[in-house]
Amino acid sequence: MKNTVYIYTRDLKRIFTNWAMIIIVLTLMILPSFYAWFNIKASWDPYGRTEGIAIAVTSEDEGATIRGQHVNVGKDIIATLKKNKTLGWTFVSKEKADHGVKHGDYYASIVIPKDFSQKLGTVLQDRLEKPVIIYKVNEKINAVAPKITSKGASSLTQQISEKFVKTANGAIFSVFNELGITLQRDLPTIQQVEQRIFELENRLPEIKKVINEANDTTQKAGAIVSKAQAALPEVERLTADGAQMTQQLNTFLTKSDQVLKNAEPTINETLQRVQQRALGVQELKNQLMEKDIAPAEVSAAAEQLKVQLTKQIADTGEILTLLTDLNALSQQQVLSPVINDVKDVNKLLQQQLSDVNSLQQQTQNGDAPTQSVLDRFSSRTDQVVSKLNTLTNSYSSTIVPAVEQAIKEAKDKTASANSLLEEANKSMPDVSNVLSKTASGILLGQQELAKITKDFPRIEQNVHNIADKIREFQRKENIEDIINLLKNDVQKESDFFAKPVLLKEERLYPIPNYGSAMSPFYTTLCLWVGALLLVSILSVEVADEERFKSYEVYLGRLLTFLSIALVQAFIVTLGDLFLINTYVVDKVPFIFLGLLCSFVFMTIVYTLVAIFGNAGKAMAIVLLVLQLSAAGGTFPIQVVPAFFQAINPFLPFTYAISMMREVVGGMLADIVRKDVTVLLCIWLGVLLVGIFLHKPLSKTSAKLTKKARESKLIH
Repeated sequence: MKNTVYIYTRDLKRIFTNWAMIIIVLTLMILPSFYAWFNIKASWDPYGRTEGIAIAVTSEDEGATIRGQHVNVGKDIIATLKKNKTLGWTFVSKEKADHGVKHGDYYASIVIPKDFSQKLGTVLQDRLEKPVIIYKVNEKINAVAPKITSKGASSLTQQISEKFVKTANGAIFSVFNELGITLQRDLPTIQQVEQRIFELENRLPEIKKVINEANDTTQKAGAIVSKAQAALPEVERLTADGAQMTQQLNTFLTKSDQVLKNAEPTINETLQRVQQRALGVQELKNQLMEKDIAPAEVSAAAEQLKVQLTKQIADTGEILTLLTDLNALSQQQVLSPVINDVKDVNKLLQQQLSDVNSLQQQTQNGDAPTQSVLDRFSSRTDQVVSKLNTLTNSYSSTIVPAVEQAIKEAKDKTASANSLLEEANKSMPDVSNVLSKTASGILLGQQELAKITKDFPRIEQNVHNIADKIREFQRKENIEDIINLLKNDVQKESDFFAKPVLLKEERLYPIPNYGSAMSPFYTTLCLWVGALLLVSILSVEVADEERFKSYEVYLGRLLTFLSIALVQAFIVTLGDLFLINTYVVDKVPFIFLGLLCSFVFMTIVYTLVAIFGNAGKAMAIVLLVLQLSAAGGTFPIQVVPAFFQAINPFLPFTYAISMMREVVGGMLADIVRKDVTVLLCIWLGVLLVGIFLHKPLSKTSAKLTKKARESKLIH
């Protein structure tokens, strides 16, 4: 170990005591940094400066007339691009565009054909044709530029599509909006139509029945009309006799008026008699309700009640008969309320009689009357008395006027009938003529009914189908919801369907520019390049090597190389941060991890050269080339060929770039720990190879180098 330190300190002394060596070493320390800084700064924001990429634009669109309005979409596109500064849009003729693209004056060209607007307008026709934009690109000028110009062309077509969709949707939704307003205005009518259809469907059996009956009726009507025509002379005689008869009937009613009026006291007397008997029944009811009444007394009272109730039922029956006859004379049925009241009384009396029979049956069996029967009988008795009191009290005010009204209406009917018969007698000639025409009409009706009967099954099926469709629509949809949808804001709906989905970008680890995002790759790369420069300029051999052991020579000179390499890393990382202002979240870890990368890379490159000589330098360069493609520094490792994906886990760049990216964007400790661990394992493995295999392998490579030097082509 002492000799190792000796070799290291001697190297430092020789550097610091030789001004030329100081210049060379300082140059070697600083020079790799420029590689990183220039590349980072050059790629700082390449996609933000695309306005210098020239793209020739030509519009040959002749326009089109769509629904009476002339449109020229190509002209609109040119006007839009003139305001767009994302790319170097240059507006030239088609010939100049083609020549410019071929000779590299323009990276690409866009030509809008003559029929662009015309084909775009076919959306309103049955035969659709998609419009085409011709895009030409010269890919030999630059590898990246075609990708940028292609993105610009794609963006242009997307903008045209979005604008077209938005415009078309606006027109469509304007129609929908008007339709929604119309539907809302006519919604009551629509609902009424639906209801009428359902009613029609429900009445189809009735309609069918009516049609069948109408068929029968028209046939019968034809027969009746024929008979009427045959019987018309007899009708003329009868109408004459009828007029005379109504006159006689009117005279009869006038004479009977006094007789009918005499019926009023009879009704009144009968009602009063029924009322008195009801009061008697009420007294007997009170006896029955006594708690200590003997069964014999109950039986006797029940017998009396049966007699009274039977008479009451008979009396109310007589009143009902008389009132019903009188009511029949009245067109307005004025006595109907009174008749209903008397019927109620008669019904209650019959129920009372049934209750009395039940009481008598119980006493005959030796049982005491049940309280439920007594209560029911008592309630009905009170109801009878109440209703009879009402009838008696309202007799003069209700029954008498109603009887008089019935008589008056009967007389009026007779007078009216007499007048009608006289008129009918005068109209007999007209009737004869009408019957003749009616016979012809019935014949025509029979013919039309036959057609209706034949078509009815088809009509019936159509009505069922319409009703089923309405029910199906109501089950799945709500017309009010549809109206609300159609009435929505036209502009908002058009915008929605033009861009139905918005991309909400959440940047977990935002890096403001492309150069900063590439700094892990370029910084790592420059540290490897720095190691290559050192082994290319400085010798890995010690002048008096035979004085020391092989591993002492290896470790002693390694310390010298590592010291210079660490200064290289310190300069490049500080320059990244403070000279070109690279965006780095974790600045201190960025510096220390840069030192670690340089430490590992220098050990790898130095060991290769120390063991294999010039061949080791070639190996280091080959390893650099492989890492450029397989470490995922530029393109994602998933998009490179399978060979590079296979060697990716074994390359130092893979872990160096990964941990440097972590501190640039925002460090996750577990990822950094894994990457640092792998790099330290690689370093340890390389160090052990250098210590133990330096002597045997270097002897072999020394012979190869000596033989090669004999060619006088290498040093």
